[in-house]
Amino acid sequence: MWTFIFIGLIVGSVLGIAYLAGRFAKFSIMQKAAKGRKSVSFFMGFVLVVLLVFGLGKIFGAINAEICVVHLVVIWLLCDGISMLAEKKRKQKFEKYYAGIFAIGITAAYLSCGWYLAHHVWRMAYSLETDKQTGSLRIVQIADSHVGCTFDGDGFLDHVKTMQSENPDIVVITGDFVDDDTTKEDMIAACHALGTLKTTYGVYYVFGNHDKGYYGPEYRGYSGDDLIAELEKNQVRVLQDETVLLDNRFYLIGRQDRSEEQRDNGRASMEELTADLDSEKYSIVLDHQPYDYAEQAASGVDLVLSGHTHGGQFFPINQMGEWLGVDAKRYGCEKRENTNFIVTSGISDWAIQFKTGCKSEYVVIDVRGK
Repeated sequence: MWTFIFIGLIVGSVLGIAYLAGRFAKFSIMQKAAKGRKSVSFFMGFVLVVLLVFGLGKIFGAINAEICVVHLVVIWLLCDGISMLAEKKRKQKFEKYYAGIFAIGITAAYLSCGWYLAHHVWRMAYSLETDKQTGSLRIVQIADSHVGCTFDGDGFLDHVKTMQSENPDIVVITGDFVDDDTTKEDMIAACHALGTLKTTYGVYYVFGNHDKGYYGPEYRGYSGDDLIAELEKNQVRVLQDETVLLDNRFYLIGRQDRSEEQRDNGRASMEELTADLDSEKYSIVLDHQPYDYAEQAASGVDLVLSGHTHGGQFFPINQMGEWLGVDAKRYGCEKRENTNFIVTSGISDWAIQFKTGCKSEYVVIDVRGK
């Protein structure tokens, strides 16, 4: 899906630059400077757009510059369409190019909100009830930190301190802790931050699709095994298709990421992972991608925690993953049969540094049993 999105972004950006050049040329200041010559005003508009894209690229990076351009084009098209309808209804053209003014203002406001929602972290709380003999259990979940995107390894420590203030019984990391572009220094600093956590049952981690790196260890200077070693050095337990029983109260089931199937490595099924479990005990599954819901519900586990979707990223296309069947759920909590599913929008973001269909968060889950 992301391949198609990137291709669409590139094509849209090229066409968008041409469109925006013509739109900027409509402003009276450009027409006056060009002395009414359309080719000159278009060229001036083109230069202005190129400078804008270059500036955005220097500030936000190439991908985010493309995101900004595509949003400006879409919003400008909408404003132009509304302006045309308004002019048709009033049977008179506007004296000034208000559509362009509104397009720039709306885009700036929309993306500014998106930047804020991606770079600030909120607390999301859920309360679950069970008939099982679990007592009370407080879980703090994070996913999709993609360290180095909206905060570096040292900045991650501030979020760890916030999580510590929740007095968690257990902390779980449901994938994409690091990114393909996370430096080794940031990875080590972030692992060290996790090592400062004080909990009853410890800190547990499962891999996401980015953690092992898509481009090999040479690209970022460390491998998935190096990441495991650094996590374990900081008392973080890495689960790869493994189940652990904690305090004889509840199971923690950590799955390999679905990307292992796509890499032809495979992963254990839910049937295999739950075959020998005591059904009277509460069971929690950590699975980065919210995809395998039917099998998980059929297995009878009590709670499944995921990330990966980034909450859908952008409004109004934030439901696309569910529409295309890529994700079973985009965001939030729901119950299917006897299993509760929670998907977090993530504590940070990937290469795209704007969120408008959701916000960055860490999750606090209070489970209350007998």
